[in-house]
Amino acid sequence: MRKISKKILVGLGIFSVVLGFIGIFLPVLPTTPFLLLASACFAKSSPELQEKLLNNCFIGNYLRCYIEKKKIPIAGKIVTLLLLWIGIVLTIFLASLKNHINFLLLAIALVVSTHILLVGRNSK
Repeated sequence: MRKISKKILVGLGIFSVVLGFIGIFLPVLPTTPFLLLASACFAKSSPELQEKLLNNCFIGNYLRCYIEKKKIPIAGKIVTLLLLWIGIVLTIFLASLKNHINFLLLAIALVVSTHILLVGRNSK
């Protein structure tokens, strides 16, 4: 792979990691897709950065389980759902948004919660 392509992929991977970590605290920004994108970018451009991502003490196990087994550990599901719903509820009560935005936030939270609960449900 050419040097410029590798640099672009590394940059996109780093940007995706930043967005993924922001998504941990902002419930409307999805965390997992950005971290999966970062892992894919690093796999093609920098195995060292991919290894760092997969060995990260906060998200490494979650990400490895999602990639390798298509599962999320139960503790990861609990933490993810708690952070999601705390963020949604705080946003609704503190941000003084219009009702249709609040309903949209609740709909997003329900869809994301359903996805999290169903990931790995039928795998062995």
